[in-house]
Amino acid sequence: MLFASVATASLQLAGEPGRLKKTALLAELLRGLEPTEIEPAVAWLSGELLQGQIGVGWAALRTIPAAGDEPVLAIGDVQQALDSIATISGAGSRAARAAELTRLFGAATAHEQNFLRRLIGGELRQGALGALMLDAVAAAAEVPITAVRRAAMLHGDTPAIARLALLGGVTEVGAVGLEVGRAVAPMLAKPGGSIVDAIARLGLAGWEQKLDGARIQVHRDGENVLIFTRSLDEITDRLPEIVELARRLGATRFVLDGEVLLLRPDGRPHPFQVTAARFASGNSAEAEAAATLTPFFFDLLHLDGVDLIDEPAATRIEALEGLVPAQYRPRRVVTADAEVASAFFEDVVASGHEGVVAKSLSASYEAGRRGDSWLKIKPVHTLDLVVLAVEWGSGRRTGLLSNIHLGARAADGGFVMLGKTFKGMTDAMLQWQTERFRELAATPLEQRVVALRPEQVVEVAIDGVQRSTRYPGGVALRFARVLRYRDDKPVSEIDTVESVQAMLG
Repeated sequence: MLFASVATASLQLAGEPGRLKKTALLAELLRGLEPTEIEPAVAWLSGELLQGQIGVGWAALRTIPAAGDEPVLAIGDVQQALDSIATISGAGSRAARAAELTRLFGAATAHEQNFLRRLIGGELRQGALGALMLDAVAAAAEVPITAVRRAAMLHGDTPAIARLALLGGVTEVGAVGLEVGRAVAPMLAKPGGSIVDAIARLGLAGWEQKLDGARIQVHRDGENVLIFTRSLDEITDRLPEIVELARRLGATRFVLDGEVLLLRPDGRPHPFQVTAARFASGNSAEAEAAATLTPFFFDLLHLDGVDLIDEPAATRIEALEGLVPAQYRPRRVVTADAEVASAFFEDVVASGHEGVVAKSLSASYEAGRRGDSWLKIKPVHTLDLVVLAVEWGSGRRTGLLSNIHLGARAADGGFVMLGKTFKGMTDAMLQWQTERFRELAATPLEQRVVALRPEQVVEVAIDGVQRSTRYPGGVALRFARVLRYRDDKPVSEIDTVESVQAMLG
């Protein structure tokens, strides 16, 4: 199949708002692929490269040769070129990669060049990610979507599952199971509202500390230990202390799910970005003992030849408690009493943690899903801020002013930016703010980022704040989302930078 077909499908997906039509469009393309074309095409339409990082940044993509007039590149040609670029290393590698890029882009049409530039630059946004792609694979292969989703969650590789489904059907897809040493897409928690709401939905449940750390999955098979991140990247070499702990546990074959935190001497957690910096950099012989990450394991998916992923949570937790010492498990209570759960919540938050997660005792481990059986409950912080600028949207928000820049009031009467958000906006809100911000525009509307007169107050909910070198106030918002616009409130009454900085503790 010509590479132009993939680029065209991407363009059509970006302009199609309907999920069913997107799925049908993708399924039609998938049916026409040759076996060797399935994995690269699925990866590209999911905004990814099979090679991962290929050593090409945006600077290398600024200068490309003139485009061809007619499409001549096949999918295999592009995949071969990307493979070649990814393997270039050593002296002269920059020039060699540039030469390969020039050959690839020189054979592409303008339409194909645009797709390639966004794909390689990590800026492809056409709405074919995650669940939508799995829906299309199921439709094209005529395999039940439940089977495709489960296989993808256990395998962790959507392009590989697409190949299995399209070539082997339900038999091959159904044969995919949990494999020690191969990362499993982690189960995620849904926002749970209040404690009373969670009890009404789950009844008797296990309540655990919600840890603001870095998610890990630890696989042990004999002396071989592998550690994966939430995004299924293998990072074993970064965490030698976790490898050592895994080898001390009283089993030789298991899969553990948990998080790692960097703790202060008093046992309270450091802010997330401190943990994240240590997690990203890895350990070294020179690292201080204080930089040792502490794991907290909250689930067990496999133990000595027995898969536990489909067992109820109560069974998995019982096995976990028999394997992992209490000091490496989150604090936990089992209750259906709102007062007991509330007291536990308050104690957890007072100890510096994010909140709690209520977990059904009867639910299986829903790999890769944000299921109803895990409900996270956190304190809600709200701020009144001013909108300093706004960005034009993309995808289904094309033509609408979407991502807003948020500012707090400074002591000198000016404003300091604290972050951006496009979350929490309803369709009606997007329409309203597009008209409102046109009126407040202080720079031309043709620009991607439109500066505004600082007059519109917005109330946002946040999960907290963190230190930041990006913004002049030294602080940034975490997970900000719009609650409502405050036409009743003057800008002189919004929250100050000092009050937000105080939230750092």
